[in-house]
Amino acid sequence: MADSYFPPTPPHDADSVDHQLHNDMSAPNIALNGAAPPPNGTTGTKDAPGRMSLKLSHLPSRQIIKPIYPRSPSAVDPNNPPWPAYRGYHEYSFAYATMGQRLPTILGKGIEDVVVTLNQEYDEERVVDLVQCIERMDALMGELQAQAKLRPIIDDGEADVALWNKLIAKYFHGKTFMNAPWLFAEAYKYRRLQECFSISKFWKSYDVFFRQKCDTFSRSNEAVFELSMRFAEPFKLKDGLSPDQKLEAERLMFKELTQICLWGNSTDLSLLINMTEDQIRSLQSTGGANLAATEKNILGNHMQKLWETALTLRSNTGGRVDFVLDNAGFELYCDCVYADFLLQSGLAKEIRFHGKRYPWFVSDVTKKDWTWLLNTMVYGQLFPKASDEEKESLRRLGLRWKQYEKEGKWIYEQHPFWCTGFTFWELHNEAPDLFLHLSRSDLVIFKGDLNHRKLTYDCAAPPSTDFEIAIGSMASAAGAPRICSMRTIKSDVVVGLGPEGDELAERLDKEEPGWKISGKYAVVLLSEGRPGEKVVFM
Repeated sequence: MADSYFPPTPPHDADSVDHQLHNDMSAPNIALNGAAPPPNGTTGTKDAPGRMSLKLSHLPSRQIIKPIYPRSPSAVDPNNPPWPAYRGYHEYSFAYATMGQRLPTILGKGIEDVVVTLNQEYDEERVVDLVQCIERMDALMGELQAQAKLRPIIDDGEADVALWNKLIAKYFHGKTFMNAPWLFAEAYKYRRLQECFSISKFWKSYDVFFRQKCDTFSRSNEAVFELSMRFAEPFKLKDGLSPDQKLEAERLMFKELTQICLWGNSTDLSLLINMTEDQIRSLQSTGGANLAATEKNILGNHMQKLWETALTLRSNTGGRVDFVLDNAGFELYCDCVYADFLLQSGLAKEIRFHGKRYPWFVSDVTKKDWTWLLNTMVYGQLFPKASDEEKESLRRLGLRWKQYEKEGKWIYEQHPFWCTGFTFWELHNEAPDLFLHLSRSDLVIFKGDLNHRKLTYDCAAPPSTDFEIAIGSMASAAGAPRICSMRTIKSDVVVGLGPEGDELAERLDKEEPGWKISGKYAVVLLSEGRPGEKVVFM
């Protein structure tokens, strides 16, 4: 039944079909095979009359030639990653289900949300404008289902239009939603969704997923208050501890909060659209016993190295830590709890949060999501069944975070590059200002699955591949910052599992089919980069 739902598999590459047709028209009229030609000198085949057939019985057998991966740097481009790309027609990949089922489902739910908004409008001009947005969404749905070719982005005034159209013209001309690399095709769909509203008159900043993001946070009440009741006031270590005991207490707290920050990424709206409240609570459990049980599921675990890096920052009177954010709502809340601890403990003195300029991959953080979270914590009535103590704990936490913003200790930023179809391998060349900015950070934490996919070019690298190799110039370029990827595994690419990683992945493939998309497993991977070196742009 599942096979009938998905679209048929297209040719691997439309360009290769055109190339073959050209070869057939221009090649000599000779057929090479193992049979002698008939007396009239032709093969006698219906589709190739008059072709000469040569018998090749004495030549060596055809050889099996395996490509060599990774590709050399000069051969890598957005359509040809270092290792083979995942594409929508790959039935063995999560790309197949995403392009054939998940994206149309997500877009359909977005249309339903806009219809709700439409039915609440009364001004005719605004209503007509929104109806046109829905019509553009319907057209996008038709293109998705028809596996249409990717067209250029309409100039809607956004700073990323030129970057998008450069990519499409140079690397993806003639490509479709199904045969372009999955990462690019999926990102393109969300850019097209933004275009549905950005060219309107009244609805340029509309977020079709905002209600869902708010609802997911409201359904996270148990985990939200578990943390707010512990961190409403600045934390204090027990009196009478020796310096070594204080350091160990901080290490254990750092380890637990790192896991909370990591597993908060389990709440990804694009994957949890139909999840029940009990299932969400299970994913968001922050109890100590649960964290101890889940650490064994961190398949690539550099938490100890991360702790040592944080101590180095403190020995230098604290440093700058950047978070490249992923999901809004509960995950953002966990990120902020973690960032709060880094400030209070002196492990950092400045935190910069990098979000998206517009709605992206359903639940990615925008400035609207950031502001909504802090204001809801301080002023909101989102949890009517909470006790007065719980509500007050959340309010105090929110007030402290707002104070961090006023003092410049927390800074929210949104660079156009984060919403392009480029992977982070191209960040150095395509957004040199952003690379230079990040090079001044002491530690850049990339949150979530999408950021990990962009770091690693979202390709079929062996699981044993070193993280620093997998992220290319983000580790090897002069001035590259220290990078930590905190990611619950929810798509095909898996790297950084160590020398035995290939065997581990093969075992999980057999014992737990679907382990790469379940969110059960995770990685915390660290790249030392080349901090302090002078950044050079060619």
